[in-house]
Amino acid sequence: MRVVGGEAKGRKLVAPTGRDTRPTSDRAREAVFNMLASLRVVDGAQVADLFAGSGAMGIEALSRGAARATFVERDGAAVRAIEANLQATGLSERATVVRGDATAPVGRMDVVFADPPYAFAAWTELLDQLDAAIAVLESDREIDVGAKWLVNKVRRYGSTVVTLAQRKGTT
Repeated sequence: MRVVGGEAKGRKLVAPTGRDTRPTSDRAREAVFNMLASLRVVDGAQVADLFAGSGAMGIEALSRGAARATFVERDGAAVRAIEANLQATGLSERATVVRGDATAPVGRMDVVFADPPYAFAAWTELLDQLDAAIAVLESDREIDVGAKWLVNKVRRYGSTVVTLAQRKGTT
């Protein structure tokens, strides 16, 4: 696993050991960031990487010009992996790592990445509390984004379904 674009392009990332973390593939991450680039929402953005795992999505955003990233992860081994990846990429200065519940509010963000375990069933509650313009959601199935969001794109990468959603009333 590596950073696929931007200032840290090519830098290797580590993932926590075990089966609890499912890092987004390089191919899927590149496709997601191509979609986001077409919307021009990453450069200068405040982003949150929820259920962050290795932190690959937030690190990719920082590498591609996001101003700040908040990483939220409850697993201690994953938090250590995120911190190691931020150090290895030289992006620590623009990052905050929070060990805690990824479903708790994180404040106003431009883009939120959410990649919970596939068994996660609280999508409606999570999306209702997000204060963001764009949400990139990863699951093993299509997600009902509820009344506050519009689905912009849905793409499948192997067993992962990526939903790009835009909050209603934002451009």
